[in-house]
Amino acid sequence: MGKLYAELIRMRFLTLLAYRVNYYSGIIIYGLNIGAYYFLWSAIYGDQPNLAGLSVAQMTSYVAIAWMSRAFYFNNIDQEIAQDVRDGKVAIEMIRPYNYLSVKTAQALGEGIFRMIFFALPGMVLVSIFLPLSFPPSLAAWGLYLVSLLLAFIINTEINLLTGVLTFFLFRNEGMMHAKRVVVDLLSGLILPISFFPLWAQTAMGWLPFQAINYYPSMIFTGAIQADRALTVIGIQLIWVFVILLPIWLLWTRARRRLIVQGG
Repeated sequence: MGKLYAELIRMRFLTLLAYRVNYYSGIIIYGLNIGAYYFLWSAIYGDQPNLAGLSVAQMTSYVAIAWMSRAFYFNNIDQEIAQDVRDGKVAIEMIRPYNYLSVKTAQALGEGIFRMIFFALPGMVLVSIFLPLSFPPSLAAWGLYLVSLLLAFIINTEINLLTGVLTFFLFRNEGMMHAKRVVVDLLSGLILPISFFPLWAQTAMGWLPFQAINYYPSMIFTGAIQADRALTVIGIQLIWVFVILLPIWLLWTRARRRLIVQGG
């Protein structure tokens, strides 16, 4: 079974590789986007050495790595599931000898690896030529970031699975999927670091999984979260991985029964 999912990851990677030219312009857009954020935050900082615990250099690195991280964890499997449900394709998928949601997760991972290699990494190299980025100082720090990034991918994918499975009950939930994407980008710290939010908002967001998607790995990368604290936030990410699994399992169980009943 492990070979099956490894092959699914490889096939999604190769499929996207056939259309890799589409990502070249994305690298340029990525660089321009980071550059715009850099000058914006430089103006906001002015003569101040730091804001909300981040220096100008750390903020520059945070913005760059936040968008690079998004390139890896971002996927559209919720829309793919919704399309499969509306087309009736999911009925065929569910009688095949594999777990449908695991297949979607493997395909999302293949897409994430492709985006990392052909989009995020070249974009980061391009940005580092023109902007003063700081990178993790040791292999251990890199390791903590990569572990946190992998958990971020799992959490974001679980949220997408949860949203996609709701299509079994709502049939059309494009509005919910669009709202979910906006909420994730905002509350994960992609647009604005969580430390810049009011204290009451930071407290409220501490009870939500979104900051575990982008804020934690990005702060580990910049060094704003040191190794001991990094282990703590990675533990929080692990907790969210298992917490979100429960509603996915419950909804998926009901969705399968619902599909069988409707199909006779």
